[in-house]
Amino acid sequence: MNNPTPETITLDMMRESLYSAIVCDALDSIGLTNQSPRKELFPMTVEDVVVGRCKTSLWADMYHADPSPYELELKGVDSINADEIFIAAASGSMRSGIWGELLSTAVKHRGCCGAIIDGAVRDVRQMREMSFPVWAVGTSPYDSKDRQRIIDLDIPVEIGGVVFSPGDLVIADVDGIVIVPQEVEDKVIRLAWQKVHEENTFRDSIKAGMSATEAFAKYGIL
Repeated sequence: MNNPTPETITLDMMRESLYSAIVCDALDSIGLTNQSPRKELFPMTVEDVVVGRCKTSLWADMYHADPSPYELELKGVDSINADEIFIAAASGSMRSGIWGELLSTAVKHRGCCGAIIDGAVRDVRQMREMSFPVWAVGTSPYDSKDRQRIIDLDIPVEIGGVVFSPGDLVIADVDGIVIVPQEVEDKVIRLAWQKVHEENTFRDSIKAGMSATEAFAKYGIL
């Protein structure tokens, strides 16, 4: 199993080789056992592996006319950077569809690689046609105006018991969403890279006729 880890593992390399479960295993191995939200956030548009960095927003329900509708939504969209993932911490609210086609178009144009919405979205058909990756609790046709709004940007937020901090690494796919804190990112990604290549060796050994018990005894992975 001679698979030397590259000196630098880029985001594109992560997208090619890593996925949420293998990164979750790497986090487990260093004692970070609560880095995937324990709630249902469904892939609404694509089934790709998406890797990027957190661009965070905090949302609140509202029950009055908004004097400055969409103000922070537009600020957040216009300040997003390439390779970031828009994170909307909305406490799972289904009061409105806070994310849709137009916001997806705006952030995709700026290089954003996806959105994770702890709440409802709309325009799912259009976002699928765009192949823009979105995870959400569900859908709602209601517009967010006078129903929900962003109350803060670029701050740590919590979704399903996991803290998402600006700049943290996100790995999301059909299995779930995993957050890698920046302070352990290099170690975790190197461990995940090593394990995914070890698993390839394990898989090849099974295909070559080795039993699962023998392969586990030899490689110590499963």
